[in-house]
Parts: sequence; structure tokens; C-alpha cells
Amino acid sequence: LPPQMWTNSINQANKMALLAWAKETGINLVQINGQRRYGGPPPGWVGGPPPAGTEVFIGKLPQDMYENTLIPLFQSVGKLYEFRLMMTFSGLNRGFAYAKYSNRRSAKEAIAAFNNFEVREGCAIVVCKSTEKCELSVDGLATSVSRQELEAVLRRVTEGVLSVTLYASPCQKRAQLAVLKYSSHQAAAMAKKTLMEGNMRLGGVEMRVDWLNPDLKQKLQLCEEKPSSSQVQGGKCLGVPKQAPLSPVLHNVLDHLNTLCRRQYLGTPVFLTKRIQANPNGWLQFWCRVVIPGCPVPFSGFTWVRQDGPGRSGHEEAKVAVALQILRMLGES
Repeated sequence: LPPQMWTNSINQANKMALLAWAKETGINLVQINGQRRYGGPPPGWVGGPPPAGTEVFIGKLPQDMYENTLIPLFQSVGKLYEFRLMMTFSGLNRGFAYAKYSNRRSAKEAIAAFNNFEVREGCAIVVCKSTEKCELSVDGLATSVSRQELEAVLRRVTEGVLSVTLYASPCQKRAQLAVLKYSSHQAAAMAKKTLMEGNMRLGGVEMRVDWLNPDLKQKLQLCEEKPSSSQVQGGKCLGVPKQAPLSPVLHNVLDHLNTLCRRQYLGTPVFLTKRIQANPNGWLQFWCRVVIPGCPVPFSGFTWVRQDGPGRSGHEEAKVAVALQILRMLGES
């Protein structure tokens, strides 16, 4: 049989029952990239989405069971905001789903009522609180990849990305790790699926995508808060980019960038620097943004610099550091 006829022939009776139920109830099911969704929001919903803690995970489902059985069952304990059933290409479900309720109380009641509930004789399902993870880690990025470049790619192929943060990779030399934050667990899960199945590459390096491990997240946060312990002593710290040693050449970096922008008719770079924090060892953290009129997206990020002598604010050193990074991205350093 041709692939389409073969997939249509699987579980036909239950598929027909689902279609009849959807027509009778007027419920609209939308399938996108391996998951079929009801609601989010449902018809007649007023206001924003429910708060965190209102979604439950449903596992060990029979693969030939569909929403005509599951939605009425899970609606029996409270109003559903959204129901998502994970699907295979053949039209069977993947054995798990997510139900988001209008309030936390209904989610708790669903767990109490349906965890270990037999949806069929001998088929007990698992129902528990959804972790609602919203953060992914992407390891193995080339050091030449900038935050702007990565964010631009992610916005083209995924939806709901809120922030992108780059760190030195804890597992690989000369590589970066990115932490991606999404607007919802659903958006993060879809992004994870898209990035993993797409086998995407940036800078010629394959990206390894996973949920952000809590231990790794804590380690990254500690490195952001305590850069001096390893940065000053020459060790490795995940959250702090290594600063290139200052040399006489760097005093010409700003002139070099200005000349390059003039030569390419990009206009004069405009620097904005803001000191974020200082530590007792003389290291200063700056947030920097550089707007080059001929570039559609400004360059922005964080950098660490040493105070170059008493009375110096560090702003000039920060400008030099970020200008050097821009020249490297442009292949001019």
C-alpha cells in the first residue's frame, strides 16, 4: 500500500469515532508538528491563560485512544483550558498527553481521580503534575556564533523564544553552551522537537539540545554571581567569557572599528555601556550595546573588564572589549 493509504488504514474504527464525536460536539482539533490540540484557549474563554501549576501530564495511554474518550474524561473534574495529545505519523498517539485546567484545584483533582485509573481493563494510566519546563540547553556551539546570530535563527524556526544567553561550554573546549528561555512549556517542547529533528548546525557545528538540567542551571548562576573565584585566578568559569589580555594593539581597536564601518558605508558606531557590578578583585561587569546604523540588529551583551588604574570607571575598557568582539564577528581581528 502507498504510505498515505497504509497510515489511513491503521485504527480506522477509532479514527471514525473521533471524527463523528468532533462533528457532533463542534470541538475543533488542530494538529501541528506531532501534537493535536484542543483549546488554548477554548471557545468562550475570557482573559489570559491559567497560571503555572494548572497542567497535568498523562502517561501510559493506549495508543489507539483519542480525544473523544480522553477530553470528556478529564473534563469531568474541571474546565479544560487546553488538551494536547502527542501523535505519530501513522495517526496513533504516542502514549502521552497534557491537560491544562482553568485553575490549580481542578489539576489536583485530576491527579487524585485519574492517577492509576484504568481507562480500559488492564490499562492504568499515570497522571501527575506537569513540570512545565520552559528552558533548553544547546551545547557544542562554535565560539564564533554570536547571541544575535543564534537568536535570529531561533526566531525563524521556533516560536515563543524570550531570551538567549551564551556561556562557555562546561563539557567541550572552544565551544559555547546556550540557555534558551521560552514563553511556555509547549513552546519549549515544540522548539526542542524542531531543533533535534532538524539536526541544525551553526558555524559548522552540530547543536545538542536538551532540557536545562537544574544542577547545570545552578552552576551557571553561581558563575554569574562569583566571577572572581576563577576569572582572576585564571581558572574556568562557565558564566564569564574570557577577556583577551590587553595589549597596545587594543588601544587602536575603536579606530579600527570606526574605519571599517566607514569603509563599508555602515555609519559611525554608537556605544552604550552600563556598569552592572564590581567585585573586590577589580573586575567590573558591563552591559554593552553597539548600534551600527547600517546593521539591522544592534550588538548587545555582557563583558568583564579590569579597572585600568585608580580613578578609571572601566567604560572605555568595556567599549574596547565589545569593539574587539564585533571585529572578531566581522572577521577583522
